[in-house]
Amino acid sequence: MILAIANQKGGVGKTTTAINLAAALAHKKYKTLLIDLDPQGNCTLCFVDHQQIGTTVYEALTEPGLSLKEAIHPTQTANLEVVPSRITLAKFESKMIGELDSHFRMKDRIASVQKQYDYVIIDCPPTLGLLTVNALVAASHLLVPIQSSYFALEGTDDLLETVEKIKARPNPGLEFLGVVITLHDKRTVLGRDIKSHIKEVFGNKVFKTIISRSVRLEESPAYKESIFTYSPNSTGALEYYRLSEEVIGRV
Repeated sequence: MILAIANQKGGVGKTTTAINLAAALAHKKYKTLLIDLDPQGNCTLCFVDHQQIGTTVYEALTEPGLSLKEAIHPTQTANLEVVPSRITLAKFESKMIGELDSHFRMKDRIASVQKQYDYVIIDCPPTLGLLTVNALVAASHLLVPIQSSYFALEGTDDLLETVEKIKARPNPGLEFLGVVITLHDKRTVLGRDIKSHIKEVFGNKVFKTIISRSVRLEESPAYKESIFTYSPNSTGALEYYRLSEEVIGRV
């Protein structure tokens, strides 16, 4: 399974979901590869020491002599490996101008390593540019985190329109796995109303697991840990464990 985690709206818990879903699958002893396709590199910094980053996803996608295998880095979490990114990844679109296979670079690179993993998780940047298109062309499934906030659904129409275009030509097999509500505050009336609205729009595509707003979840990347090692008994750890079980159950 190749799962792209995407939402062009920033600050919706996308990277937190990628980090902790990948860690949850690895803790279940599934061989998991996390590909950081966001030039901000936040997934990378959670698992790989900055000084130890060698070949990144940018070189693997753009340099003819390199493969994705050469960009794979081990982590302290058993069964979890990471393809890191740096800010140089922001040059990807300009580098690809005139390249006929620019939409298929990720798909082609993943093909060479896919058999080694049970799950490949791709953390997309908060845009609908060429990097996100590469992820959606390569992916078998799409998961969309949506923040439980007033502007929750802003931009999701554009994302779903892009998904339909990609299903029409380059990747007909792409499946919309579902929506996970993140950063939810069940104490507020607004939070409960927005949760109901998201469920009206997406129906049974909304995961039963809802990720609550949590200080522990916000803190864990700063200490370069997933929630399962930073605060294994927290609500956030329990919720991401449940989400991983729902993801496995939907495939």
